[in-house]
Amino acid sequence: MDQRQFKQKILPLREELFLYTRRLLENDDDSEDILQEVFLKLWYMREELDRYENVAALAMTITKHLCLNRLKARQRTYEDIEDVTMVSEAPTPLHRLEQKDNLESVMKIIDRLPDLQQTILRMKHIDGYEVEEIAELTGSSPDAVRMNLSRARRRVKDIFFKM
Repeated sequence: MDQRQFKQKILPLREELFLYTRRLLENDDDSEDILQEVFLKLWYMREELDRYENVAALAMTITKHLCLNRLKARQRTYEDIEDVTMVSEAPTPLHRLEQKDNLESVMKIIDRLPDLQQTILRMKHIDGYEVEEIAELTGSSPDAVRMNLSRARRRVKDIFFKM
């Protein structure tokens, strides 16, 4: 798909996608950010778009997932703020020791994960890479990275709480 075809098929979806994002996010600025991400993803996929029967449905699905990710990020931010306000400014030595022990336990659990999950988890949470960057570096698709990341997190959580 060349630039002209992209403009004819994809850009007319903007208004519908914007209304959808605004309904989900209730924020015009966030909606605009999401739309930019959607169109950027679609532009990078432009050579493969001919394989999809309904490009509008694909665009809507990408939009929905990006909106849900944004809402989850907001929720995490609110939870982090609540956690900070609940914790005293000077942690006790006992609290610091518990944190250190927990961190050591989590790192040992991560070491037992399958190699790919271990690598992806470290790249995301320790090295700070984004999913798309991890996908490029590992030769996986972003969806595969997200799936492995989810599985790795779930496994670490399950093992940690069984201890």
